[in-house]
Amino acid sequence: MNSKKLIIYCAFFVCLAVGFWFFLFRGTENWKSKSVTLSTVKPFSFTTQDNQTFTERDMQGKVCVVEYFFTTCKGICPRMNANMHKIYNTFKDEPDFMIVSHTCDPETDSVPVIKHYSDSLKVNNHRWVFLTGRKDSLYAAARYSYLLDDPKNGLDNIKDQFIHTQFFAVVDKNGQVRGQIYDGLKEDELAKLKTDIATLLKEKQGKSGFNSSIFTNNPQ
Repeated sequence: MNSKKLIIYCAFFVCLAVGFWFFLFRGTENWKSKSVTLSTVKPFSFTTQDNQTFTERDMQGKVCVVEYFFTTCKGICPRMNANMHKIYNTFKDEPDFMIVSHTCDPETDSVPVIKHYSDSLKVNNHRWVFLTGRKDSLYAAARYSYLLDDPKNGLDNIKDQFIHTQFFAVVDKNGQVRGQIYDGLKEDELAKLKTDIATLLKEKQGKSGFNSSIFTNNPQ
């Protein structure tokens, strides 16, 4: 008899704990395992292919894939952006999705040049944004916001620096760089990126992670 009572009591407390857990997290996503946060996007101001100012505020509420490239690149950039175009085609109808491509050669990639490049891809300019601006500000964002280049590379004179990277970062709706840094030339990592984008699109926007720091980017 005592054994039966013990089983009943245990079952009761298990049901009670499960019920408490359900009501505590009902309507939230707190029960889900979330990808790691790597960094947060620092304030910046650049210029789009449409000659419009673009800041970190334009990324709020969006899941953004971020890259660096240059229009005259004959090496990895065409392959990267061919793969990025596949990402674009997968999510172009998602209102909370955006690709943010920064030039790493702003002296060449003026607004008319990146506009011509954007037009050649036949993409929605609100879904895939191309940015130019001051070289030091662009490079600071790559290193301190998106972790797409080693900050140690910034020790040289800015005129002698050149970022040439095949990596992509993904930023959630709150300005947090999430998951991992993805190799834009590897199919398995592109597949992982697509999965992570889909997951982040389902997350609700919470408290913004966009913030100020000593690495704040200067306007262009």
